[in-house]
Amino acid sequence: MSETAHLTNETAGRVLTIKRVFNAPPALVFDAFADPKRMLQWMGPRDYPATYVEADLRVGGKWRACLDSAASGEKLWHGGVYQDIVPGKRLAFTFAWDQEDGRPGLETLVNITFEPQDEKTLMTFRQSVFDTPESCRGHEQGWNSAFDRLEELLSQE
Repeated sequence: MSETAHLTNETAGRVLTIKRVFNAPPALVFDAFADPKRMLQWMGPRDYPATYVEADLRVGGKWRACLDSAASGEKLWHGGVYQDIVPGKRLAFTFAWDQEDGRPGLETLVNITFEPQDEKTLMTFRQSVFDTPESCRGHEQGWNSAFDRLEELLSQE
């Protein structure tokens, strides 16, 4: 199940919500977001897979990653700070792409919940607030491609 919805108020088109059901228990899906070694296996769209991930998984801890273009070799660095961590249930962190000068760009907030559904997990992913609807749509495509990769990884376990 893949579902994307956008709010229809003053942030219309600038808030991304993706819901996915993964065929794995919440603890396993959460771990895929919490363990840098596992994140390397699925993070990033197919054409920009992650080649570097580090994470200090604690409230106030920082995370950092690099997506690397399979075609051009372009590197896209990004990172943030963990805001909320409830193992197996909830994860929240800031997200910002590095600008050309190395400073973080616009910061968004990512909130993810992991809810049990029989032997599966309903993941609700929300990222907000983007500066433009175009940026939101770009992230929607990128995250959905990454979540496709996560689904494939979880199906192998």
